[in-house]
Amino acid sequence: MPKKDEKKKKALVCSCGYKTNKFENVKIKEAISGPVKEVEVIEKNSDLETLPKTKVVCPKCAHNEAYFWLLQTRAGDEPETKFLKCVKCGHTWRDYN
Repeated sequence: MPKKDEKKKKALVCSCGYKTNKFENVKIKEAISGPVKEVEVIEKNSDLETLPKTKVVCPKCAHNEAYFWLLQTRAGDEPETKFLKCVKCGHTWRDYN
């Protein structure tokens, strides 16, 4: 992070304690660690009949019924993403409304 050092000069300071006043050829890298979230994929031959259906127009074939499910794809303070799968052609899309 850019900060001012003891002499009130700009410096780059890392959380590990490394400091530098040289700004040319500086690359900032971030390593993200932690558990990887698995996304459940619904295959064509899976039990789609167990999912609820809704009346919505498919953008691919214009059929008016689709299966839907909700999945938290972003931060917990943001709304869930609604996924839809056409009953007729199997096209899958997202609804952000």
